[in-house]
Amino acid sequence: MSCLIVRVALDQPNPILFDYGCAISPAPQPGQLVYVPFGRRYLVGLVCELAEQSDIPTERLRMIEAVWADAPALSNQWLALAAFAAGYYQRSIGEVALASLPSALRNAKRWRRLAIPTSPLQLSGEPNQELPAVTGLPAEAQALPTGERTLTPEQTDVLLTLNAARGFSPFLLHGVTGSGKTEVYLRMIADLLTRDPLAQVLVLVPEINLTPQFEAAFRARFSAGPAQAIVTLHSGLAEGVRARHWLAAHTGQARIILGTRLAILASLPRLALIVVDEEHDVAYKQQEGLRYSARDLAIWRAKQLGIPIVLGSATPSLETWRQAAQGRYTQLTMTRRAHADAVLPSMRLINMGQTTPVPVAGLSAPLMHAIRERLARQEQSLIFLNRRGYAPVLACDACGWVAGCVRCSAYTVLHKLEQVLRCHHCGWQAPITRACPECGNLDLAPLGRGTQRIEETLAALLPSARILRIDADSTRRKGSAQALLEDVHAGAADILVGTQMVAKGHDFKRVTLVGVLNTDVALFSHDFRASERLFAQLMQVSGRAGRTGQGEVLLQTRYPQHPLYEALTRHDYAGFAATLLAERQQARLPPFVYQALLRAEARTLEAAQAFLMQGIALFKGLLGAEYVTCYDPVPLVVVKVMHVHRAQLLLESASRTALQSALRAWQPYLRTLKVKGVVRWSVEVDPLDI
Repeated sequence: MSCLIVRVALDQPNPILFDYGCAISPAPQPGQLVYVPFGRRYLVGLVCELAEQSDIPTERLRMIEAVWADAPALSNQWLALAAFAAGYYQRSIGEVALASLPSALRNAKRWRRLAIPTSPLQLSGEPNQELPAVTGLPAEAQALPTGERTLTPEQTDVLLTLNAARGFSPFLLHGVTGSGKTEVYLRMIADLLTRDPLAQVLVLVPEINLTPQFEAAFRARFSAGPAQAIVTLHSGLAEGVRARHWLAAHTGQARIILGTRLAILASLPRLALIVVDEEHDVAYKQQEGLRYSARDLAIWRAKQLGIPIVLGSATPSLETWRQAAQGRYTQLTMTRRAHADAVLPSMRLINMGQTTPVPVAGLSAPLMHAIRERLARQEQSLIFLNRRGYAPVLACDACGWVAGCVRCSAYTVLHKLEQVLRCHHCGWQAPITRACPECGNLDLAPLGRGTQRIEETLAALLPSARILRIDADSTRRKGSAQALLEDVHAGAADILVGTQMVAKGHDFKRVTLVGVLNTDVALFSHDFRASERLFAQLMQVSGRAGRTGQGEVLLQTRYPQHPLYEALTRHDYAGFAATLLAERQQARLPPFVYQALLRAEARTLEAAQAFLMQGIALFKGLLGAEYVTCYDPVPLVVVKVMHVHRAQLLLESASRTALQSALRAWQPYLRTLKVKGVVRWSVEVDPLDI
């Protein structure tokens, strides 16, 4: 009996494609989803190719159960994107392709309930109701709303260059905070949609809590088109909503797609422009599962399609900065703030080693004086501390005991309001210990400060002030972050205490003072990227001050002479980046070399390291391994999480090609390794945390 041979990718680490027989008519095509038996289970797979014969006898082939024929097949270009991501990040194509789809699409039982648009003018949910086409922006829609500022000369020059771009054109838009990068994005997109009414635009933002304000700005500007022409894609959406948005993009209904890193793998058949806002942000790198960089995939996708891409940032990553310096990207610069009355905030360093009187809970007298001045003028202040909770640890002064997690090699964080000790690695929590379990001492003391403690101290010192705290603890409920941010914009708070959640992207028009606490620890981190991240973080949070006028930033430090702080006070990113790049080149660190990690997890550290040592022995015999340096395995900084011990080894090469070739040759041998105990392992390419 003859039957069609269909090669299917499944969400499995095995890189091979699985052969199935198919008697369904019409036959499935590459890019379609199918429902297939796999072992004792049934899975959704992706058709990658059709074949005339199989190495498996026809009578032994298992048959495809169902084909999702209602939805248009994923395009060859999308399949090529998935194949590239799989190859570069050393994963199977099934792990990339299937994991990038909304869960509703990976559940064959829900296919019948998903209404698929039958034309680009129709959105799921109302399968027989046609919506008006997006024909671009009429002239009146392109005009700015009444009272909105006109473009600055710098914005005008940048926009002329961007609008003239055709084909693959990578741009670095280096604009200081408040320079109006979002306005440039809006105008560039308006020009594109006027020229090509059916074009699609992908706008990436680093975090979910930034999408509401971007969506509001885009809907206000592009209100001439149907509401469904703008959709969001991120993991915070309900699965049904995410599936509908994905399908709107996949069928061409959605013209503007706003999303976090997962949106880079969305199906966009008419993609004509990509914008990556805050391109330096580490949130664009997936840290579990498929560890991909959305920014890097965005650049590859733009090159694949031959379209422009704009990478926007006030503090570009060193990788992007170097590409622009070498002429591979076109650098566009905006040095002034867009608002007529706004200038870059003044920066003042407070020497915590010399300040008098003694700071109260880490708040110096100069900072408190500045806050009181803002309260008197009815202006807002932002206090930035990138540590949530009440205190990092709870300790015993008598014997030195420190409260730790029972599942991880980490200390628990004291959360006073909830009266719990919580591990920020695994989520384990317990009631606050009343006495030291080692010596019985009742005088346990919190060490260090978190946002809860700062909030409590400010409330005691300034009882009439309205204080609002925004961090991962205060925004756990769905929609709570947006509600708190709206309170800030409405003037319902005098002092905002927050973590990195409030450091970037937000336009707080009433904030004229930013106080920064406890950043010195990053100056002495083992991570060679720590200073780059700290500078970016401080520049971003400083940019929240004086968006419509004069602002001031007070930064508390014990090292005011440090070159990082000196560059920060001058707003000199270019000089700071040049210094870092020179140091990286001398030390042979990225972006001048390429890196990968092999990580192993096991119930014991000995098993994890034994696996890695066997891996090294196999690696040394590979062809081309002489061009790659393989370092000895080491435990991770937090070696144990959820009772699982973790270790890793670093591979490094001056040649990206040599590193990739070695990794491809190595992995089949790694799959054959056997050690005592269960070991899970993974490869990460271009790691950000080592």
